Amino acid sequence: MTSTSTPHALHIDGLRFSHGERPGDRFAIELDEFTLPRSEEMLLVGASGTGKSTLLSLIAGLIQPDRGSIVVDGTDVTTLHGAELDRFRGQSVGMIFQTFNLLEGFTARENIELSLLFSGTPTRDHRSRTDVLLKRLGIDRPDAMPGELSVGQQQRIAVARALAPRPTLVLADEPTASLDPENATRAIDLIRECCREDEAALLCTSHDPVLRTVFDRVEALDDANKAFVGVEVPE
Repeated sequence: MTSTSTPHALHIDGLRFSHGERPGDRFAIELDEFTLPRSEEMLLVGASGTGKSTLLSLIAGLIQPDRGSIVVDGTDVTTLHGAELDRFRGQSVGMIFQTFNLLEGFTARENIELSLLFSGTPTRDHRSRTDVLLKRLGIDRPDAMPGELSVGQQQRIAVARALAPRPTLVLADEPTASLDPENATRAIDLIRECCREDEAALLCTSHDPVLRTVFDRVEALDDANKAFVGVEVPE
């Protein structure tokens, strides 16, 4: 495991990733440098196909770049593999997906507890940590299966699961895409509030133009993906 001394939750340097053999099918991300300090939040916008979700997968170590470094909480994710990567991701990276990805065979409580398996949290503390989040997020049916819960309740379970290990970095990929406007506003407010309370950095992607008024820092990949381009935020 390669660690560096850094105050940042995330630092990317010289990132290159591509796939597809033919020119018409080729997809590439080229990001020279990007930094997200601890406890800060950023909204990443852009049209479909610009690589937002792929970038989050690279940061989480779900796919490997062709070259470059992705340093999360002082550790270069690109140097980790197998169980070592699973442990690190379980401790330092929380992920919130637009489809929630809750496990249907497990209760709401169990979905949260499972996220603690690789977190380094002592097993004896799993239930207490989970119960704190259930209460904090107003989840009053902890023994219900995901399919028995409303979309808003499932969203809160997904947030609790991502935050349970107290990660340094939370990645939220289109977290409001499945929600109506009212629940979408509540969900993003909840995610931001929980990240601030846990001092986690938040990197969120979205097509929703309303969210541009919520985040102070809004950026987009330029056409060449060489750097992020600041997006003007309405007053």
